[in-house]
Amino acid sequence: MYRFSYAQVLEDSAQEARRREREAFERAIALLKLAEASGPESPEASEALFFLQRLWTILTGDLASDENALPETLRASLISIGIWIAKEVEAVRAGRTRSFLGLIDINTIICEGLR
Repeated sequence: MYRFSYAQVLEDSAQEARRREREAFERAIALLKLAEASGPESPEASEALFFLQRLWTILTGDLASDENALPETLRASLISIGIWIAKEVEAVRAGRTRSFLGLIDINTIICEGLR
């Protein structure tokens, strides 16, 4: 039988959650790079924007929760980034911008912070 301390289980759970978050960001970045190469009207762009919007909707919902253990200032900063992401996604969809580079850069920075 395996015996784990509660602290070990919590630490493993946090590490596993961080790994899953990093993988989600890596997927988003890969899709955004493909969208950048294919153009904003491409099916790849639609897929990338949909995935990114869903990712940040989930993240901002979690960040807004009182149960989130991150410091309040960090949570607020990340929610602000999420709002910017949503506006940028809409700008691409509406044709006000054709570049995915800002989205790629910001999400890469967040992803690197999860390492």
